[in-house]
Amino acid sequence: MVMDDLSRPAGNGRIQLIGAAVALVAVAGLTVYAVKSKSDPASPVQAVSSATAPVGAPAPVPKADELQFERQTGPNRTVVKDQQGAVVATLTDGARTATVRGPLRTFREQKFTAHYVDSSTWVRLLPQAWRAGQEQTDSFRQWLTKALSDTSPDALAVAFEYADGAPAEKDTQGVRFRGDAAYGPVSSGAQGRLENNDFIDYLGIDFTYPDIGRKTTRADRFGAADCSGYLRLVYGYRLGFPLLGGNDAGPGLPRRAFAMATVGPGAVISSSSAGRPSSLGALLPGDLLFFEIDPNSDGLDHSAIYLGTDEQGKHRFISSRIRANGPTMSDVGGASLIGDTGFYSDGLRVIKRI
Repeated sequence: MVMDDLSRPAGNGRIQLIGAAVALVAVAGLTVYAVKSKSDPASPVQAVSSATAPVGAPAPVPKADELQFERQTGPNRTVVKDQQGAVVATLTDGARTATVRGPLRTFREQKFTAHYVDSSTWVRLLPQAWRAGQEQTDSFRQWLTKALSDTSPDALAVAFEYADGAPAEKDTQGVRFRGDAAYGPVSSGAQGRLENNDFIDYLGIDFTYPDIGRKTTRADRFGAADCSGYLRLVYGYRLGFPLLGGNDAGPGLPRRAFAMATVGPGAVISSSSAGRPSSLGALLPGDLLFFEIDPNSDGLDHSAIYLGTDEQGKHRFISSRIRANGPTMSDVGGASLIGDTGFYSDGLRVIKRI
């Protein structure tokens, strides 16, 4: 079992992200602060943020010269520890997502489930894909020092800004960049809702991609993001990971789940062409999960963001799905779990860290 997962279970439970509230709140012994949000996206490809303050007491930020850097395998990565041997960051070769230690948070979706995830793991985006030896550079040391004290929304917090009931917010150009997302418009077909809803449909903007050129949003899809569109909304539009419009390999995250898993950037943590991956020991919050669950589809057809272990010690994720009509960590349309005997566990095929 890989022991560099910083998330941990504890506490009680579509959305309540402790720490994203708009007031001072006391929850399970924690004093929860939230500050007024801010946003000013210069363009859809840049990171867009709404800042919220930390949830529990901030963890001590070790000095750069006090840190220890260890190389580990399975996957190849650099694990950063403090003088007490506690993990403060994990940096995976070939991936830009990094996990860093931060204040404890609780992710809930109280309207639909009593389950919750307590986590002191924050998922940040490195300026470039990690490679061994970068820890020696001044630029990385500066990045890590800032990341360890950064309490602006990370990938997990941003993911919950599209769950049921999430408050809407517009940027200075009038684009609603966050708020409750739907999966797609109602369909007369067997699935119930139309798929193929990308981040530009949620936002209501046109976008020019480096591979396919300009693509136009569709008014009837406004506010909607399917499973892969949701991942692109979180990691691409909000956090600044480059995006492609097609499904070929290139300098960005492809459009569909199967392409993200097979030709997209990042490090494959575990995979299986038939049946579930044999081990979940290397999982970290922020990892992308890819499933084969649609009997009418040939290959990978669903994607999710791994959150961490819930209060029962089970591996829980959040994904945009038809039955829930948008992003959920609940068990609507199947338990949002991997590693058990459920629907999504049986369909899991690839775990990837981008």
